[in-house]
Amino acid sequence: MADRQAEAGAGQPQRPPRTATTTTNGSTFLRKLHEHVPNSKQLMGFLILVISGGILLLLSGLTLTATVMGLIFFTPLILISSPIWLPIGSVLFVVIAGFLSVLWFAVVVVAGISWVYKYFQGSHPPGSDRFDYARSRIADTASHVKDYAREYGGYWQSKVKDAAPGA
Repeated sequence: MADRQAEAGAGQPQRPPRTATTTTNGSTFLRKLHEHVPNSKQLMGFLILVISGGILLLLSGLTLTATVMGLIFFTPLILISSPIWLPIGSVLFVVIAGFLSVLWFAVVVVAGISWVYKYFQGSHPPGSDRFDYARSRIADTASHVKDYAREYGGYWQSKVKDAAPGA
């Protein structure tokens, strides 16, 4: 039995055996406090957290203060010049929206021209199989309409000659 205890504890540091809690209440509290003391990594992480939180709190307070002070000082100017800001804002909105629309249209046109160029060069861009299928369906439909017109065109010409023999 002693061999087993010696083998089990060979690689591990031995812990001093706990004594009976016959000590005073204060030393028990200190012992429990000593068991829960953080290590240096935890302490540094906590300090960094507190310092960065304090800095961010200070910066957010400064930002809020500057915003309120700016509103206090510039509200009269904004109210006096508001009849100018609405037309200027509307014109700017229309100009910017028009510019972005033209830009987007140009991007779409360039992408379409690029796709058509790749298609006619022989590389098969995405969607070319659907384009080929649609083209073949349109060609088949056109040939069917042509055959139908050829077949029934003579029928209608003979009906016209029957209705008007001199025509």
